[in-house]
Amino acid sequence: MASKPCILQILVLVFIFLPFTNSTHFKFPSIFNFGDSNSDTGELVSAGIESLEPPHGQSYFQVPSGRYCDGRLIIDFLMDAMDLPFLNAYLDSIGIPSFRKGCNFAAAGSTIQPASAQAVSPFSFGVQVAQFVRFKARVLELLAKGNRLDKYLPAQDYFQKGLYMFDIGQNDLAGAFYSKTYDQILALIPTILIEFETGIKALYDQGARNFWIHNTGPLGCLAQNVAKFGTDPSSLDEQGCVSKHNQAAKTFNLQLHALTKNFQGLYTDSNFTYVDIYTIKYNLISNYSKLGFEQPIMACCGFGGPPLNYDSRIACGKTKEINGVTVTAKACNDSSEYVNWDGIHYSEAANQYVSSQILTGKYSDPPFSDKMPFLLNLKF
Repeated sequence: MASKPCILQILVLVFIFLPFTNSTHFKFPSIFNFGDSNSDTGELVSAGIESLEPPHGQSYFQVPSGRYCDGRLIIDFLMDAMDLPFLNAYLDSIGIPSFRKGCNFAAAGSTIQPASAQAVSPFSFGVQVAQFVRFKARVLELLAKGNRLDKYLPAQDYFQKGLYMFDIGQNDLAGAFYSKTYDQILALIPTILIEFETGIKALYDQGARNFWIHNTGPLGCLAQNVAKFGTDPSSLDEQGCVSKHNQAAKTFNLQLHALTKNFQGLYTDSNFTYVDIYTIKYNLISNYSKLGFEQPIMACCGFGGPPLNYDSRIACGKTKEINGVTVTAKACNDSSEYVNWDGIHYSEAANQYVSSQILTGKYSDPPFSDKMPFLLNLKF
């Protein structure tokens, strides 16, 4: 396996030789993020719905940080690239959290569609948008009373000048496979995207003008889905991923891309950027060895051992009795060798790689130009 310092040196060289013209004057004062566990920085934990135990957070924060990861998420690396602090969760009420540079409404388990009674998270996209509307109204109300809280709250113009980021939809698709046929899932996609469009319009009406939309990743490459739906080898592709899950994700992404293009034409006073996360992640899984990883699908933190080290009955860090034996889902020795952290979420090392690829601009529509947001000053 290639050494990690070598990999980071390569990434640094990539950034050095990327064109810097017209990219250094574009900055955002604040970020408002909406999504699921891929970008949740503590929302579901702050809500008291779930708790995370070690080894979550071990690679960077040293303690569980509310993130479903051993360290930083993609959004953390992107915030760092923009010289902005990590986003606090909207429901985070302990330790005088600062929302001066934005707020994170993403919550693990969230869907674009309204949450069902059985859902892990009640904070569907529509609820997250409603939370933002409440957040903005309360901020403006407090700002009107004086400047005592200025250092904790975004300025009024930050709501229009800020960047609105979205990474949601994975749970709509993944969850549907448990109760619907493949054709039914494909037929559901337009309904899901109507709900997404409604949320975008509501944010636009609130003054949002800069939108950054991630598509969904290769669901079929997650150990959770391989364990449940990949027992028949004929259902897997050449990378060992569940084919129909990935096909559903690609269909969703095609329609999301078309919707984003429609936004670009409809809201001409706004900036809409579509980011192809699927291709970045699938390339990582396909070329994991060349990129310094040893395991593309098997979970680092889990139970059961190879080939997947994933058991749906016990989550990372938990201890429980299975078949009369008390077991604990423990972490591997070196999470940086694994693309996947816990069978569902990516490791910090994988998130760092994905972030580096996002920042090249070549996976975005439109590609990075003088109007694109991210400065190439990533601090590895």
